[in-house]
Amino acid sequence: MAFYGLLALGSVLLLTALWRLRPSPVAVLFGVVAGTFLAAYLSLRLGTRRVLDSVDAWELSESRAPAVYDILDELVASMAVDRPRLLVARLGMPNALALATTGRGTLVVDASLFGLLDSAEFEALLAHELAHLERHDSLVQTTALSLAQFVVVTLELILSPVVFLLTGAAVALAWFEGDPRAWAETAPGRARAKIETGLALLGVAATLFLRAHARKREFAADARAAEVTGRPLALASALRKLDRATAPDVGSLSPLWTHGEVPSEEERRLREYLSSHPRIEDRIERLRERAAASAVRIPIE
Repeated sequence: MAFYGLLALGSVLLLTALWRLRPSPVAVLFGVVAGTFLAAYLSLRLGTRRVLDSVDAWELSESRAPAVYDILDELVASMAVDRPRLLVARLGMPNALALATTGRGTLVVDASLFGLLDSAEFEALLAHELAHLERHDSLVQTTALSLAQFVVVTLELILSPVVFLLTGAAVALAWFEGDPRAWAETAPGRARAKIETGLALLGVAATLFLRAHARKREFAADARAAEVTGRPLALASALRKLDRATAPDVGSLSPLWTHGEVPSEEERRLREYLSSHPRIEDRIERLRERAAASAVRIPIE
């Protein structure tokens, strides 16, 4: 009890010192915004560096693939983005990545894409990734994540004295009752668990919101790619090919298939909520609707 009481006292003294040093609300707001952006920038740069270090990528020279750079230059001329570096890697599956590297963006494409996609599909996929760079999606998502983490950590700091006192009371009460391992079942232990559950739910809510926002930005990047290329069905075809190339064959004749491994409807929905990308079917359906809406029809009187 004394140990956790000292921890609670230290938390109170820290919070009191911070309260006494509090600047004006404008300065606090500026500090939060500046700190969030700084943390997001550093996290983005370090994360991008880790991604590049984790893949064996090499820069594709313009002399080796002039047709690819012709496509890239035509897209860049139609979008508000500088010409990115183009790296080729063996990612283990057909995919493309847009990385917000220092100076200019970087596109990483899997080597298999050059044989899997035709020219129009490859152009549409590049346009989708360039749309992420144009909209600074990586920075926006990382900033939102940093802000959510700041809010959760701030609440944890504010509630830390209460949490420490409840923990000490729960442990002491369990010792007095002769069952130290049952401290979580005491009244203070249950109160502490409710606080932790509340903070965890706040973190889950923030995660779900960020994942939903990421899915919206994927739809927006699809729409931007369709707008720039004028061929939404080309992107739909590219997405379908990528999906078929990465999805394992889990039919009843496959050696990977066993009874009981088919996900339930609840598991499928949970995966969708936690995914940063929409379902391929939903993206393809939107692209088809866009193509149908923009089709030129012959009037018949």
